Amino acid sequence: MSSLLALTLAATLAAAPPPVLTLEDALIQARKENLDLKAAQARLRQADTASRKAWAGYLPTITVGAAIVRNSNAAVIPPGPLGPEPVVIQPLVQRQFQAELRQALIAPQLWAGIQAAYKSETVAALNVEQARREILFGVAQAYYGAAAQAQAVTVQERLVELNGARSKDTKVRFDAGTVTRVALLRAEQDLSRAEQDLIRARNALASAKLVLTTLLALDSPDFEVAPPPEPQVPVKTESEVLVERSLEQRADVAAARETTELARINKRGVWFSYLPTVGLTGTWRIANAAGFAGRADVWLITLGANWTLWDGGLREANLADTSAKIVEAQANARKAELTAREEVKRSQLDLESALANRLKAEQTVELARESQRLTDVSFKAGVATYLEVADANTALTNAEIGLVSERLQASVAALRLLRSVGAFEARPLDSDLKDENAVPPTVQPLPGATEQNPAQMQQPEQSQPEQPQPAPQP
Repeated sequence: MSSLLALTLAATLAAAPPPVLTLEDALIQARKENLDLKAAQARLRQADTASRKAWAGYLPTITVGAAIVRNSNAAVIPPGPLGPEPVVIQPLVQRQFQAELRQALIAPQLWAGIQAAYKSETVAALNVEQARREILFGVAQAYYGAAAQAQAVTVQERLVELNGARSKDTKVRFDAGTVTRVALLRAEQDLSRAEQDLIRARNALASAKLVLTTLLALDSPDFEVAPPPEPQVPVKTESEVLVERSLEQRADVAAARETTELARINKRGVWFSYLPTVGLTGTWRIANAAGFAGRADVWLITLGANWTLWDGGLREANLADTSAKIVEAQANARKAELTAREEVKRSQLDLESALANRLKAEQTVELARESQRLTDVSFKAGVATYLEVADANTALTNAEIGLVSERLQASVAALRLLRSVGAFEARPLDSDLKDENAVPPTVQPLPGATEQNPAQMQQPEQSQPEQPQPAPQP
């Protein structure tokens, strides 16, 4: 009985459907397991050590050392005028220990170095935040593509089923002598073409799942994708409003600005190198030789200053180099702002075109459905031919596939607009960008989202395509 139960459970598990992956599940998995994101976070932790390295030059430095020396000869002053005991100047085996403390008191160049280190950490955090947004945007884009491809497979499966039923029906009619061989060949060709399209659609879906599997660091693409929600964006918001939001919220723009400030700090550090430095050194030594002082240990404190008056022109070369880097950083910052402005406006145009194309595709589907219905009625009335019914069904299926494609383009265009504005998977730039556990909302509200009519913001729900009816019996 136990063996039978085990076999039954095994068969049940084998027949269990694959798990369903939602868009939110995909984004959560990507935040935790995406390898590119892990590498970016590791780079951020590496950059986070810059300030500690810079402070290391200004904080106290303590060193200790010990040595044992075997001298060729010992030097000893016998008892006499220096004292009743012999004084060992150099023992045959000399043992010594030394501790030294160094502290920089005035080091102008280090001041700029510490400030530059903190600024470089900020730049690194912004760059990693930008990389994180791009990675998660890529995950969302791949998910929408896989979901659209899954819908295309469903439509193609229905078309194969429809053409298969029509081919069998036509074969029966041909054997009965009620249709010509041309009709039979047409039905078989339609079935063969639909089967080929189904194979291509399934392979495209498998390829899309493989991309998601890699992005999410999954072991197997054995999952189904759920229909994702339609992105909601205020279509009628003025471009300049979105551009201002983009310049405030985009991490790449902020990183370019901070890089310009970092270049200025580095040039300030070169100017500081013309100033003198002052340091304090404390040393304590102990050895097994008393020496002329008559003590085995000795300590000393040194207050020293160092001022480089001429270094062969190195500082002048560094000034020219940092000045050029400032100009380069300013150009890159300006380019980043212009790129953000261009992406926002282009994304708005792409979204408007995608929405218009989707509306036309919806209208095409409605017309195809009405055409299929009227053709069916005409066929029943004996006016339309069997081939006209088949053409109407095929046209409806092609229109539904076109609608799936246009819906995908509209969704991706909306995602691109959210990304260009800095509203998709974006943490506030004034927050702790180094906190890996801080999860922002998937989509931040855009300017005008509260003022817009929700009917203008929300894209219509995806409706299931109607099942085309097979050609009726004459």
